[in-house]
Amino acid sequence: MRAGDAVLVAEVVRSGLVESRHRGSVVGLDTGGAVAFAVGATEAPMYPRSSNKPAQAAAMLRLGLPLDGELLALAAASHSGEPFHLDGVRRILALGGLDVPALRNTPGHPIDPETMVAYVRQGGEPSSLTADCSGKHAAMLLTCVVNDWPTDGYLDPAHPLQVAIHDTVGSLAGEAIARTGVDGCGAPLFAVTLTGLARMFRSLALAEPGTPERRVVDAIQAHPEYTSGSTRDEAELIGGVPGLFCKAGAEAVLAGALDDGRAFALKIDDGGHRARTVVMVAALQLLGVDAPVLDKLAAAPVLGGGVPVGDLRAAVDWPV
Repeated sequence: MRAGDAVLVAEVVRSGLVESRHRGSVVGLDTGGAVAFAVGATEAPMYPRSSNKPAQAAAMLRLGLPLDGELLALAAASHSGEPFHLDGVRRILALGGLDVPALRNTPGHPIDPETMVAYVRQGGEPSSLTADCSGKHAAMLLTCVVNDWPTDGYLDPAHPLQVAIHDTVGSLAGEAIARTGVDGCGAPLFAVTLTGLARMFRSLALAEPGTPERRVVDAIQAHPEYTSGSTRDEAELIGGVPGLFCKAGAEAVLAGALDDGRAFALKIDDGGHRARTVVMVAALQLLGVDAPVLDKLAAAPVLGGGVPVGDLRAAVDWPV
């Protein structure tokens, strides 16, 4: 199916009137890897943002990164900044004889609202440790240490670490990297198509047991709260759909795959996260996934006077 411009994928209905609309692009792959459905700009280059992180973690494992379990899940994380996340980042750095000042990611507050309020009340300032990408950056630094590469300049696209990550992302996506940019955290960011992003997640999910790719998937499935947070929809989704792993990215990107090879990727055109979850639920349902957690996550009431008067709903009249 030819990809075109972003299409209507969600709408906000208040008291019987469509109040707002979200356009976007969505692609789903079946168990054999064929396109099951595709709407919008699925063949145009896009930045996956943090949805690239599982592939980045796989690249680092290929290079000898000595992590498994919850710390490997944290290496692929956009974490909420909860205390166990910060402890995990310190543990990763300690394995390389490093400390927090070695991190070069953009400082930030914890993104979990309650954690952020508590942190600020205690006088906490934005830091590289509490920012959501610190697990990935700690893993990047540790990968440099085990390869005897300089940790200074580890974010340079020409650094051997980033060259290897570039090649791994392209290989797993099954296409050439369209553009190299700079992510919000300062790390190189590699653009692929939305279909390529879905293929990347499918490649990770179908990798043989014990391979770097499958180890990343196993870690995320076993410890989803380390890859996101205790109250995040990603963790709830992974815990509620057997055989699924997924990863969200900034600007309303989300991708995931199941152990049988079904995969999806989506991008909300306006970059707003509001529509992301309901569109993700619709994509999984179109792929034949049925789980109570999907019904729960699809419930997005619009309130008026504190009571439901409408809802945010996926517009799922997509060609399949």
